[in-house]
Amino acid sequence: MRRWGVRVLAAVLAAAAAGYGTAWLTTDRFGASRAIAWLEADTGDIDRFPARTVRAGGPTLELPAGEPLDLARAWDLDDPEAFLSSTRTVAFLVVQDGTVRYERYLGDGDAGELRTSFSAAKSVVSTLIGLAVADGLIGSVDDPVTTYVPELLATDDRFAAVTLRDLMTMSSGLCYDEQGLPWSDDAQTYYGTDLRRTAESAEVCGPPGATFLYNNYNPLLEGLVLERATGTSVSEYLSARLWGPMGAEADASWSLDTRRSGFEKMESGLNAVARDYARFGLLFARGGRAGDRQVVPAEWVDAATSASAAGGAAPFYGFHWWTGTSDGATFPPGHALAHGNFGQFVYVAPDRDVVIVRLGDDYGVDDWPVRLSRLAASL
Repeated sequence: MRRWGVRVLAAVLAAAAAGYGTAWLTTDRFGASRAIAWLEADTGDIDRFPARTVRAGGPTLELPAGEPLDLARAWDLDDPEAFLSSTRTVAFLVVQDGTVRYERYLGDGDAGELRTSFSAAKSVVSTLIGLAVADGLIGSVDDPVTTYVPELLATDDRFAAVTLRDLMTMSSGLCYDEQGLPWSDDAQTYYGTDLRRTAESAEVCGPPGATFLYNNYNPLLEGLVLERATGTSVSEYLSARLWGPMGAEADASWSLDTRRSGFEKMESGLNAVARDYARFGLLFARGGRAGDRQVVPAEWVDAATSASAAGGAAPFYGFHWWTGTSDGATFPPGHALAHGNFGQFVYVAPDRDVVIVRLGDDYGVDDWPVRLSRLAASL
């Protein structure tokens, strides 16, 4: 009996090992294989996914050194560097009046390292939608998504009521299940090997505009709209219309689902240096301007960073910009936050002409949005 039990255990372990090995060998073919082999997402995913380069080009927007910031006093912390280190922060920048007042890299971080954005990329995606509207390539944020992705109508004619506004405010009414690795919606929209097909598999659960539900099908569909409206890849459009014109100092990259499919991971995959995240934030602190260049229309900046102007179902969310927190904390009027998993943050405070960038390998604490808001308000 004991020998039989050992044989069964050995067989189970062998099967598990074979399954895990098969998953590793098929990560370029199946999203479920990636979820099994790579497990939960982490900041090392920048090295697991293929990527497309986002060229900087054009003159760099200089960020000269400014008056050094006494972060301990401004943030009411005895030892801010110890706090940053203990929370697994790898980069922390405070830019005010166009100058760098505080800049620290911790652990393995350095100024030239590309760091992945996770969902802070969504704020960039909505900006590209705004630029495509300004370029006349997209008619309006109130266009139905089916204007650009008509095949959705073949699966559910209710898609005709879902607008780009609904997608960008996370009020689309699309179904979304975060639980159930490796086949949940959350896993498939992150690990999928053909994210165009994944986007087209979205299902309608309720009426648009009625309920806020954080949902990664929304930015994937926005990516399809951008590809079709602009006639180019999202990375190329980003380079030409935003990354270069805003004065980025370094090439960025955008992680792809696979080299075969070549579709950007719209929900999470932008990778850039910390100072360029700050330059992106500066556009929204300064009404869409980079130096003397109007890069993003001022009216888009106002709408994107105002929940009421964006017109979604949540009082704390604009066009993929957080204007408060889902648990009730509010930011001062005009302040907004690009927020990615593991604590990737770009906080914008136009009334203070302040941008704060925090990048990390983990959150470390749960209240980063409130801490960043408090710091900005003190400057």
